[in-house]
Amino acid sequence: MTEAAFGTLRPNADGSPAPVAARRIAVYGPTGSGKTSLGAEAARRLDVPHLDLDVAHWRPGWQSNPREQFRADVAAWLDARPGGWVCTGNYISVVGDLVMAQADALLWLRLPFRVVIGRLLLRTLRRSFTGELQWGTNRETFRKGFLSRDSILLWCVTHWRAHHRRMSRALTEHAGHAEIVVLRSPRQVRAWLAGLPRLDPSRDAAIH
Repeated sequence: MTEAAFGTLRPNADGSPAPVAARRIAVYGPTGSGKTSLGAEAARRLDVPHLDLDVAHWRPGWQSNPREQFRADVAAWLDARPGGWVCTGNYISVVGDLVMAQADALLWLRLPFRVVIGRLLLRTLRRSFTGELQWGTNRETFRKGFLSRDSILLWCVTHWRAHHRRMSRALTEHAGHAEIVVLRSPRQVRAWLAGLPRLDPSRDAAIH
């Protein structure tokens, strides 16, 4: 499937503005692409709530929220905020139907692999050494990040192509009702963000 088949796919020229009417935005991208940071800042600018799906999914001890409970939690969160929201995270096979069906705009951070893996490496190192608490429940360790089959770095490498195939299918299915924006570089990400209402310009530097 080519990108032209998405129908409402934007050409993503630098400086392309955010969809003016969009108040319900779903942000997708590979692990380490920066979707949570982008989503949080977009929500702040639009003055709408932000849902990080990892928060709803992960429980203490790296245990997953059971599928049906996860779906129920996400559905309840979305339904309680009809005025708008920004939702970040993938989980397409579990809650993608719930999120995409309500979204006005679907953003895909389709950044180069070298950018994503570089960011993820630095993030994993930082979290391993600082013991930073994740989602209020868990911490990444050096062993888990670099010496385990559950390594997030290994996950990024082995699921890279699968993520792109899955996203292409999902965007094709939802192109009829939601505006689709594919951002291919950090520069395009910054340009998209710049199109949103600016409450504090100094915070642009946090999105790279």
